[in-house]
Amino acid sequence: MSRPTLFRIYGGTFIVGLWLSFVGLAWGHAFPDHQSPGAGSVLSTSPRIVQIWFDGELEPIFSTIKVEDAEGHEIAKGAVAPGQSDPTQLQAPLPTLGPGIYQVKWSVVARDGHRTEGQYMFIIKSSP
Repeated sequence: MSRPTLFRIYGGTFIVGLWLSFVGLAWGHAFPDHQSPGAGSVLSTSPRIVQIWFDGELEPIFSTIKVEDAEGHEIAKGAVAPGQSDPTQLQAPLPTLGPGIYQVKWSVVARDGHRTEGQYMFIIKSSP
């Protein structure tokens, strides 16, 4: 084979390998798979617990969840529950909540050390 042909083969292989290494970094983060109550939910009664399931295992000591009211006051705080069998879930037990808008904020570290964080809200509507 000529040198230009070898350069194209090895150069192309290098570029694909480099691209795959960056894609692998993105796969290392844990992102929410689903939550309860759901993002943007409008509820008629107070939930007993907030739960978020992620698409990968979490480092329990570095992963937290908290719930705040519309004024930013912390209502509840939680994490991966001790002895919990599902290492992909965060949860926070809630007191009885009144009508209003509530913000759920989470911060997690995946087993490979990558941190992600986010938030969503749910609403409890007033009774007619």
